[in-house]
Amino acid sequence: MEQQQKKKVMCVGLVCLDVINVVSQFPEEDSDTRCVSQRWQRGGNASNSCTVLSLLGERTAFIGSLSEGPVAENLPDVTAEDFSKVDLHQFRWIHWEGRNAEEQVKMIKQVEMFNSRLPQEQRITMSVEIEKTREPLYQLFPHGDVVFVSKDVARHFGFDSAEAAVKGLYSRVKKGAVLVCAWADQGADALGPDGVIFHSEAFPPQTVVDTLGAGDTFNAAVIHCLVEGGGLHDAISFGCRVAGWKCGFHGYDGISEKLKDV
Repeated sequence: MEQQQKKKVMCVGLVCLDVINVVSQFPEEDSDTRCVSQRWQRGGNASNSCTVLSLLGERTAFIGSLSEGPVAENLPDVTAEDFSKVDLHQFRWIHWEGRNAEEQVKMIKQVEMFNSRLPQEQRITMSVEIEKTREPLYQLFPHGDVVFVSKDVARHFGFDSAEAAVKGLYSRVKKGAVLVCAWADQGADALGPDGVIFHSEAFPPQTVVDTLGAGDTFNAAVIHCLVEGGGLHDAISFGCRVAGWKCGFHGYDGISEKLKDV
C-alpha cells in the first residue's frame, strides 16, 4: 500500500493559453466595457485539473501537446501511439479530458491490458470527463471507473438536474462505475454501483471573483479524495468546497492558502 501511495495521478488532454480580461461587472449585451486588468494564464481542462491535484498534495503528471513558444495554434491531440510510450508503472490514477475519443478509447484499452496482469490493489483507476455536447465523446461513457458528465451534456440528454442526470445516464457507464454530475450553484450528485445517490450542496464564496476552471477544480478535488481513500459523498462534498474556494480568487494559488485554514 505504501508503494502504491507513492504513485502519480496523470491527466491527459489539453493545455492552452487563457487570455483573461478583468472587468468591474458583468458586461451587458452589445455594450463596451473597459478592462480593469488583463492576464495570461495556462489553461485547458486537463492542465487545470493537474495543477489543482498538485496543490492538493498529489504527485502529478500531464500528457498533452506543448508549444516551445508562449502562443501556438493547431496543437495535435495525444494519440494512442503517443500514449503507448508512457511507463504505466508510475501511476495509480489516470484521468482523460474527453477530446479525440476514438484514440482515447484505445489508450484506455492499453491501461486495461496493463491492469489485467496486476492484482486488484495495484491496478490503475481510470476516470473520464465528458464535458462537450459532441456525439463522438459519448463513446467514453462505458470506459471510466469514474465518469464526470457536465451540466451541458446532461441538459443535452434532456435532464434538468444533477440527480436526474446520474439516474438517467447511469445505464451508459460500465458495471461497478461511478457517475458524477456537477450543477454549478446547485452542487453535485453522484451515483455508484450500490444504487445510492449522493448529493452535495454548493459552497459559494462571499464574493464570486473568477469561475474559470471551477469545473476542472471540482474534478481534481473529487479525484484527490477518492485516491486518498475517501467515500463518494465525501469526495463530491470536497469537490464542491474546493471549487467554491477557487471561485473566490483569481487563478489557483489561493487553494493552498485555504488548505492551511482547514
